[in-house]
Amino acid sequence: MLASFFITWIATTLSVIVLTKLPTGIEADTVGRAAVGALVLGLLNAPTSWLINNGWLNLFTLGLLGLIGNTILFGLAALLVKGFRLKWGLVSAMVGAIGIALMNSLFLAILRPVFGVAV
Repeated sequence: MLASFFITWIATTLSVIVLTKLPTGIEADTVGRAAVGALVLGLLNAPTSWLINNGWLNLFTLGLLGLIGNTILFGLAALLVKGFRLKWGLVSAMVGAIGIALMNSLFLAILRPVFGVAV
């Protein structure tokens, strides 16, 4: 379980770093700040994922529940971590939520087999 946590944190950190390099309005002062932002995002997502990432609710709301919920969590993470900013506010948070979802899928598909961590 601990290995899975670290693999997910690494994948999220890589996703945040990539998002800071793209014209998304997401900024981090250092790689360390990006890692802390990814950690805070994961810690915020942990107690709320049962609702935000619920398959039936997302199907019923056509994915808007997940998008809005993850956008809010991304904004909260930027608010809580000094040196991790959203230049364009809500737009940057929404782009970040979508980007994290897409890139985490890719990075986790690569990292889990490399480190031998089960899903």
